[in-house]
Amino acid sequence: MFGVIRRRPRLLWLLVPHVLYLGALPFVNRVTPLVFGVPFLFVWLLGATLLTPVAVWLARRGDLR
Repeated sequence: MFGVIRRRPRLLWLLVPHVLYLGALPFVNRVTPLVFGVPFLFVWLLGATLLTPVAVWLARRGDLR
């Protein structure tokens, strides 16, 4: 697996959704800060969902071969 990353480092963009969804979850699991009347966790998950296609596009763009 790490050999693939050494040869194709652009695939590291695919770790971004994983980190946004699971890695940061213990830090953003809060209800009290409200953003536009919505709990922060929901805003965080919406942002992660919107950034996932961008990360996949960046990985594909860098790995066109």
